[in-house]
Amino acid sequence: HLHRASLLLPALEAALANFSAGAAGGVVQPVRTVLPVPRHGGYLGVMPAYSAADDALTTKLVTFYEHLKDSSVPSHQATVLLFDPSNGTLKAVLDGSVITAKRTAAVSAIATKLLMPAFAEVLCILGAGVQAYSHYDIFTELFTFKEVRIWNRTKEKALKFASAVSGPVRVCSSAREAVTGADVIVTVTMATTPILFGDWVKPGAHINAVGASRPDWRELDDELMKNSVLFVDSRDAALTESGDVILSGAEIFAELGEVLKGTKPALPEKTTVFKSLGMAVEDTVAAKFVYDAWSAGN
Repeated sequence: HLHRASLLLPALEAALANFSAGAAGGVVQPVRTVLPVPRHGGYLGVMPAYSAADDALTTKLVTFYEHLKDSSVPSHQATVLLFDPSNGTLKAVLDGSVITAKRTAAVSAIATKLLMPAFAEVLCILGAGVQAYSHYDIFTELFTFKEVRIWNRTKEKALKFASAVSGPVRVCSSAREAVTGADVIVTVTMATTPILFGDWVKPGAHINAVGASRPDWRELDDELMKNSVLFVDSRDAALTESGDVILSGAEIFAELGEVLKGTKPALPEKTTVFKSLGMAVEDTVAAKFVYDAWSAGN
């Protein structure tokens, strides 16, 4: 039911706007709780949310083990529990990994629609994991790029990506080569120190920064963070969880929901960064979408 993540866009745009409207928007969502698993170097995240507009109640349980020796196990694994908000009954258990991949890419696409330069021709993806595929799918569905480039730390994964996706992709031998002249850049890496540097980035480009979801991890350097207009999904989350935001001291210009509501301008003529951490309410509306589509089919 999520083959085309673009079908999620209207529900996600409404949820982002409702979240940024505060109490009036009817989204109840704490910053995620993250429990370290010190013996094994992993984390368990718990992400509950309720959306009044959708009358939907979920929690996502997500484990992330960033630097596994066994690469056959995904770094992120997730399950979404969907409840009946009227009585608390568990209605469905959903594959949270698919939902996370699709809703994250869909939110990046919403940011890109608002913030990318007027004549964007070159898309660059740094990273070749699950999120690279979901971003490629929705970006090539919604936008028309003349060239798509990819770079990954291990070139084999980048080559595998290029041969697996539906359109032509140029595999680059360095991040710098991939980024130079790109109009839209997506960072979906496991990096803990910067892999994208401000002096490589074309003025007016738009960056979706999706990796580095811990307060001490980075994908973007200080120069890029400080010389771009910074948009986030949640101010509170960015100031608690994003090493790119916290360690650079960059000022947050707006939440994406504020742009969608019209209370803050988009500024596509500037160099823009959307720091995506992912919000529980995004999982809520995606889970409800999948459940409703499944129910209608049965």
